[in-house]
Amino acid sequence: MELEEIYVTLDELEAIRLADYEGRYHEDAAREMKISRATFGRIVNDARHKVAEALTRGKALRIETRENKKEDFE
Repeated sequence: MELEEIYVTLDELEAIRLADYEGRYHEDAAREMKISRATFGRIVNDARHKVAEALTRGKALRIETRENKKEDFE
């Protein structure tokens, strides 16, 4: 049985790392990523949704990089 995969971008991974792993405030994390606080909020919200879906629905998380785009696996 192969697990369905959910793709997480590098920006989403970085947002999760800064906000949840390091406990940074959104404003500080956004500054480090060189994006607006509102954009950071959207990115981290999308990432958290994907992680929650993977955990609650038994799906695999795949980190999408420049080398392995989602389209390459479809």
